[in-house]
Amino acid sequence: MERPELSIAVQRAPGETVLKLAGEIDMLTAARLSNAVSDVLTEPPTRIVLDMAGVTFCDSQGLGTLVVLSRKASRAQSVLMLTNVGDFLQRVLDITGLRSALMVR
Repeated sequence: MERPELSIAVQRAPGETVLKLAGEIDMLTAARLSNAVSDVLTEPPTRIVLDMAGVTFCDSQGLGTLVVLSRKASRAQSVLMLTNVGDFLQRVLDITGLRSALMVR
């Protein structure tokens, strides 16, 4: 079985850091995303944007990680925002009720 991959490209700008994600967010890759956001939060920008355009899959571990990261950013007085959320993930967020727990643009 092939191991899922998640690539994370970080772009910093004044007040905002964008993490462009590509691949799968699941139990094997969620820690990598968590570590990347934690690194950004060492000097928290006003806003952290997770660009989800390249995300092809997100399981329950990935969803839980997004919620935890949103709360962690909030505690650091930063805002975590999801952009370019695909139809499949949009439906999952709606079905699970997590859309109200996450900022989606």
